[in-house]
Amino acid sequence: MKISVIGLGYIGLPTSAALASRGARVLGVDLNTHFVDEINAGRVPIVEPDLDSAVEKAVADGMLTASTQVEGADAFLIAVPTPFKGDHEPDLSYIESAVSSIAPVLQPGNIVILESTSPAGTTRKISEWLAQARPDLTFPHDHESPDVFVAHCPERVLPGRIMIEMVSNDRVVGGISPHCAQKAAEIYRIFCQGEILLTDATSAEMAKLTENAFRDVNIAFANELAEICRHIGVDVWEVIRLANRHPRVNILNPGPGVGGHCIAVDPWFIVDAAPDQANLIRTARETNDARPDTVVADVARIAPSGAVIACLGLAFKANIDDLRESPAVTVVSRLSKADPTWQLLAVEPHVEHLPAALETLENVRLEGLDVALASADAVVLLVDHDRFKAISNNEIRQIPHVDTRGIWRE
Repeated sequence: MKISVIGLGYIGLPTSAALASRGARVLGVDLNTHFVDEINAGRVPIVEPDLDSAVEKAVADGMLTASTQVEGADAFLIAVPTPFKGDHEPDLSYIESAVSSIAPVLQPGNIVILESTSPAGTTRKISEWLAQARPDLTFPHDHESPDVFVAHCPERVLPGRIMIEMVSNDRVVGGISPHCAQKAAEIYRIFCQGEILLTDATSAEMAKLTENAFRDVNIAFANELAEICRHIGVDVWEVIRLANRHPRVNILNPGPGVGGHCIAVDPWFIVDAAPDQANLIRTARETNDARPDTVVADVARIAPSGAVIACLGLAFKANIDDLRESPAVTVVSRLSKADPTWQLLAVEPHVEHLPAALETLENVRLEGLDVALASADAVVLLVDHDRFKAISNNEIRQIPHVDTRGIWRE
């Protein structure tokens, strides 16, 4: 079986490697020529445990190649970004572009699967877009026995464990029709050892959005609790530690906000679909989006004008290089504007360059940890990378600091 994966980012590339390692011939397609060249050389352009060895072997075995051009295949997996635009409205332009690239090479019997997390109803739109582009073929939104099968199978993996969870986690496969779901499930049975749950496409889309909104609401509870504890003068970390000893309580930890392409974005798709009903989900998003400003205010209380501030971490979570929607990047950007006399030393051991949001700011530069700590008048911990956890409490006590992750409490 030949499978084409459209989008070679944090989901598309691991999916390609998982399929190729189990006997499928995979063509990965991406517009980023650097990604394509690196993959064809057997190298991985992103940081993810075990991905490098999987890609290297798949390329060496001739089972995985990359290209900027779509070719004919038996199945097409779309794994492109789905950001929002304007007032948190879903931006489906990347999906539309992927669909347009697939349409000319479709043949009867092909399977098209959307993996990108998307607003409810997007998979059906894909079927309709393809029908408009290929009137010579039939599609499942208006045919019981279509030429092309269309389905949705959202990713549900944790960065840092993608290669493990890609195989072990259960998968939800939703088809435009039951037959579409069954055909799409055949693709995931190539590598998935978890249970494959069949449903309709819209329910699958909503299930993924619900998973991320659930996480977001629980994080917002922790972040709001942090604000309350600050107001009444108690340690939120101690309160959570004690409360979590209850057998049915599991409060998450507060932080500087919520990042990543999923949790920071997807709940807005629910709000957009049902704005009058999604009150709690909207409030949670607003609560988490407000956290970076709280961190900036905390830093302003300890850092005088002209201070050198070490900002530890830019990724959206620990021990990865993924900066998408990272609250740490937002904090550094807002610190830069809050007091232009501050010199901000951004420390991120997993990247070699500042992200676009920071690289044009004159008072921000990327620096190594040792130099940053030696130069700092103040420190703000934004990401709990293992490298930062190794900093001794005695060392950090000598410098005024804001710890948004609670790792230096003891």
